[in-house]
Amino acid sequence: MTEETQQNHEEIVTENTLFAEPIFSIGNFTVTNSLINSWIVLLMVIIFAFSLKGRIKKIPGKLQNGLEMIMEWFLGIFDDVTGSRKKSLQFLPFILTFFFFILLNNWLGLLPGVGSVGKVVSEHGENVFIPFLRGATADLNTTLALATVGLVVVHICGNISIGVWHYFNKFINLKAFLEIPKKVIKNPAILLINPIKAFVGIVELIGEVAKIASLSFRLFGNIFAGEVLLAAMSAICAFLLPLPFMALEIIVGLIQALIFSVLILIYMSISTTPETEEE
Repeated sequence: MTEETQQNHEEIVTENTLFAEPIFSIGNFTVTNSLINSWIVLLMVIIFAFSLKGRIKKIPGKLQNGLEMIMEWFLGIFDDVTGSRKKSLQFLPFILTFFFFILLNNWLGLLPGVGSVGKVVSEHGENVFIPFLRGATADLNTTLALATVGLVVVHICGNISIGVWHYFNKFINLKAFLEIPKKVIKNPAILLINPIKAFVGIVELIGEVAKIASLSFRLFGNIFAGEVLLAAMSAICAFLLPLPFMALEIIVGLIQALIFSVLILIYMSISTTPETEEE
């Protein structure tokens, strides 16, 4: 084997893939690097929640005062969306869980070792580097799951708030068909208008699918693009050059977590608001 051939075999391929790489398997269940990151964030949130629970007092200390200020800031944003402090308090636990889970996943992907510590495996005659950890929100599977869970909860809240029948008629308006026999004598045009009203809900169904795609691709696209950008800057110069871009990614991670959470809040607020006849 020539020296040139040996060097080619020793080359390690490093690339930012669109998919999460498998690390190990538990039976038929494959654990990926992004899933491990999600578990770490989940564990951090649980530990923080339980540690905080025992420190809540009637006379708040500095930490509790700071957290209460943050909560009031969030409630102010929520009130602007829902128009009701009661609704804001109802939605707060779910939306804040989304926010902090996404935020920590966005920021954890920027830590040293995440994406840079891993193993080398041989694939198709090449030595490929696979990191043990990867930012979970840079994996489309994670963002798609978050969007799906968010929209499912939105529809559950809508059914509970305005009733299954009324909520179902937002999408397939059976009520418009049932009104045709009652009103056709007084207004024959109802034969044309009501079927149109009934099938307009199909557009709503398409819109729900579009919401899932929009939420998941927006978050994934921004975080994945940040990973690629940082990898490119680090390849050019590993010292100092990536720092401004890391600072930018910290801000982007915060903004994307807030946008995702507020959009879910908007959908929840709309779904729990009964539609009037004029609307």
